[in-house]
Amino acid sequence: MTAAAIAALPASVREPHVAEMQVISLAGNVPPWSATNIRVRGGEWITLLASGRLVLAEALDLWLPPSLALWGRIDGRGPIFNGTRDTMSVAAEHDGLLELALYNGEWATPDGTLATPVEAYAASSGTIDVVVIRWHGNPERGLAALAAALPEDVLIDGERDRLARAVASPPGWKHLWFLGPTECFHAHAEDGHAAIRIDTTNDAGILQTPVEFPLGPATTLAWRWRVDELPAVGAEDTPLAHDYMSLALAFENGQDLTWYWSAGLPVGSHYPCPLPTWAARETHWVVRSGSDGLGRWHDERRSVANDYRAAVGAVPSRIVGVWLIAVSVFGHRRGRAAFADVVLRDGDRELRVI
Repeated sequence: MTAAAIAALPASVREPHVAEMQVISLAGNVPPWSATNIRVRGGEWITLLASGRLVLAEALDLWLPPSLALWGRIDGRGPIFNGTRDTMSVAAEHDGLLELALYNGEWATPDGTLATPVEAYAASSGTIDVVVIRWHGNPERGLAALAAALPEDVLIDGERDRLARAVASPPGWKHLWFLGPTECFHAHAEDGHAAIRIDTTNDAGILQTPVEFPLGPATTLAWRWRVDELPAVGAEDTPLAHDYMSLALAFENGQDLTWYWSAGLPVGSHYPCPLPTWAARETHWVVRSGSDGLGRWHDERRSVANDYRAAVGAVPSRIVGVWLIAVSVFGHRRGRAAFADVVLRDGDRELRVI
């Protein structure tokens, strides 16, 4: 009831802060993009308060929350944006009309062109309702005023909490742009060692850092990790069970190889990503499996060329990125892990990533 409650507020409470408000209902089977009739100027703040879900397959309980499904852009061009939760506040990059979209597939460009067929929307359902607020000033003051008058509104309270406790990407890392930012990854210290912690529930994200490292026969990837909770309950090699947390290397040829702890596949298993949009570019390798050893630190060391040759084929000559991946959107379960001491080595050459 956020929109109705805000509209019912006395003008003396609402008007000093809310310049404009609109409610948009986005149907899951309607392709992007939908206009809002809210025109913004560069630098103006807008807040989106969303509820509902995009249902991809109801019988399979496959759905996306607004934090993954809801995206925006201004004046028909990028940068497109989404939030880390079901609410978000954004300063407009330029003047224009605000548009909203439900993300079903994959983006091809930062302007919001789809890379996947628009026909995929026909099989989707569900609705996401969005309260759009254009502010006179900054969202913190406006939300504080609204919260004082509407102390039990969960969307307003949620966005205030998100703004107060924003999760920054670890220094030197950024999120893969077409998946958007998440709150899955946290930089912290573990027993005096720098680490990146993953805590993911019903979310998906890829954290990336660029590297330049020659790939030869003796190149190794070493790391320490502690996996506390697996997001999957069985084999992750099918599209509807592909929840996992992993460390990956990206290569000059556009491929990536990812090493992970499986809930049900045997150690040494490797397979192309089961998701259609990733199958041609990503390969998975099981390093550990099952529940034995969860909650304890383990040291790993992999021959990158040997693993790549066995799982993918002809070995490229350069490593161009290191990724951390967290997926928990298929089973909607929680996954928790920490990665530390990630190092690429080849003879006397060494590159410490974490």
